[in-house]
Amino acid sequence: MSTYVKETTKTRNEAIQAIEASLQEAKFGVLWNFDLSAKLEEKGVQPPAPYTVLEVCKPSIAANVLNENLLAGAFLPCKIVVFEEDEAVKIAMPLPTKLMEGFGDERILTTAKEVEQQLITCINQAAE
Repeated sequence: MSTYVKETTKTRNEAIQAIEASLQEAKFGVLWNFDLSAKLEEKGVQPPAPYTVLEVCKPSIAANVLNENLLAGAFLPCKIVVFEEDEAVKIAMPLPTKLMEGFGDERILTTAKEVEQQLITCINQAAE
């Protein structure tokens, strides 16, 4: 599977606050909190569900990835989404290892594994 998904009993807003706090504790910055469902509604499109996209970054890690391969920047920053589906709130992300494995660079993949584990920990903490 190329994504990590964790269900929570929290409301979407509570989950967003919890993931932001967990990320901050792990020294990740939230660069953008984008309410995609609100933007779709603003444009006259009915979203399928309430949906928020968070773009997150740890600058030192991002710089290391870019130093290895500038094309890898196309996959930065990392994204975490919070959405409602089947009457449940879910927190999910694409797996950094899956995004970066196509570069065939062991150093980038090692970094992706580290980031992936840190973000999974943040998501699990936020979902509790």
